[in-house]
Amino acid sequence: MTCSPSELVERAQDEFEVQMAAFCTYLRDVRNLSPNTTRAYETDLQAYVDWCRREGIDPLRITHPEVRSWLAELQDAGYATTTQNRHLSAVRSLYNWLVSRGVTTQDNVEAVASPKLSRRLPKTLSPDEVVRLLDACEEDTCGIRDRAMVELLYASGARISEVSGLNVADVDLRGRQVRLFGKGSKERLVPLYPKACEACGRYIREARPELAAASRAAQNALFLSVRGRRMSAAALRLAFEALVGKAGLDPSITPHAMRHTFATQLLNGGADLRSVQELLGHESLSTTQIYTHVSIERLKAAALQAHPRSEE
Repeated sequence: MTCSPSELVERAQDEFEVQMAAFCTYLRDVRNLSPNTTRAYETDLQAYVDWCRREGIDPLRITHPEVRSWLAELQDAGYATTTQNRHLSAVRSLYNWLVSRGVTTQDNVEAVASPKLSRRLPKTLSPDEVVRLLDACEEDTCGIRDRAMVELLYASGARISEVSGLNVADVDLRGRQVRLFGKGSKERLVPLYPKACEACGRYIREARPELAAASRAAQNALFLSVRGRRMSAAALRLAFEALVGKAGLDPSITPHAMRHTFATQLLNGGADLRSVQELLGHESLSTTQIYTHVSIERLKAAALQAHPRSEE
């Protein structure tokens, strides 16, 4: 029995959804992406599959105009440019994987240009704002813990999820360094300045044992809640936001602003872009390049010093 065109499209959509699920499994089990990242891929890809079904489109033979129509719908729905690019990146990755497996030979998504991002500079903190943030930490058990968290964020440029995943053994106080596990479980060592080591050392000696006593099960986690359990990224973020409020700082300041601050201060201090890339755990140098804007004053000074007419 011959299938109608619409039935063939439905079969292709079903096959595409099965392949999508296999791709997400690959991301989790082979690429070792974090649960949050894998979940984001699943959400974005499912939205794409739903759109293909709604529009009656065969995703295995999608045309360039149809891809443009999908992006136009995202834009019309009011999605930010960054969100549009995230959706496009997820769908591109899926099609690249499908082509590599021989599921399809058509990849018109790859040929579509990404929506242009507006040049929004990352939020950073001044040294005075960092001091105010640290001064907002109390001298009680949780305050000692929170000071260690802030110092660690400021010293290492770690993502809040990476800080949540830290165990006590990952902080080498004698060697003044911390072992971080980034995206894809990639390990990197980041040096710590003395005050960060002092804050972490005090927390481990004085405050953490008290927090750990609240749980019957032994915990290897570095940062513990009042119940003696590992603090999630969300819990650490809430603690950070509470400090921002107490310090009277801009409420839009997040833990990620500490990462931006870490990167910009390194570049202002003369660090090369490749070194900053390694310390941040960026796969691509282009991701790190957003921080080069902060070095403009250093570049101006170098130009004035080197130019033959600068002293006239």
